[in-house]
Amino acid sequence: MIEIQLTERQEQIIKIVKEQGPIKGEEIADILGFVRATLRPDLAVLTRSGLLDARPRVGYFYNGERSNSRIFEEVNKIKVKDVKAVPAVVNENSSVYDAIVTMFVMDVGSLFIVSGGGLLEGVVSRKDLLKFALGQGDIYKVPINVVMTRMPNLITVTPEETLWTAARKLVEHEIDSLPVVRCAHYENKKGLEVIGRITKTTITKAYVDLGQGKMISGGELP
Repeated sequence: MIEIQLTERQEQIIKIVKEQGPIKGEEIADILGFVRATLRPDLAVLTRSGLLDARPRVGYFYNGERSNSRIFEEVNKIKVKDVKAVPAVVNENSSVYDAIVTMFVMDVGSLFIVSGGGLLEGVVSRKDLLKFALGQGDIYKVPINVVMTRMPNLITVTPEETLWTAARKLVEHEIDSLPVVRCAHYENKKGLEVIGRITKTTITKAYVDLGQGKMISGGELP
């Protein structure tokens, strides 16, 4: 069986639990100098792989079993390119009203804003649009680039990254979706082209399919 490749931080967590377990997540975080939320993805990986076990009000203890490692290996093989959804984009010169219509027609929680050359310029969420509309701005005249969060303050993912990595980014940054991007050029300008999106729904569907024994291959989910 292929060994799970652990990060340095995950190895440190295992060492602490071996020596001091059972130990609570907050105590592990204090030892490593992090907040509990930072370690949550690592602890989830270690418990799902069977290396650690956890009991309510008791804490984590070392299990040493890797009975679930094959499942983890399969999950870690899924690439973003295999499950990415069609991107939801609007041009940066579109009005806020056009963005609202597009968002509801496509039934998405976020829109990626692109330039005339198709390069990623920003992102806007339902919350952003609602806040602007409640502020009594002119949704018919104001361009969406006034409302959007601009590059480089966006979290992105590439087609070759794993779906687990994408899920971790969503959790760590507390966002609902990620643009799937690749490097591109337009009129001597370097940027990122949006070729898909990863959302919490995308990830959930992929893991449900995997749990049902369905093969996940290249393509796009609806």
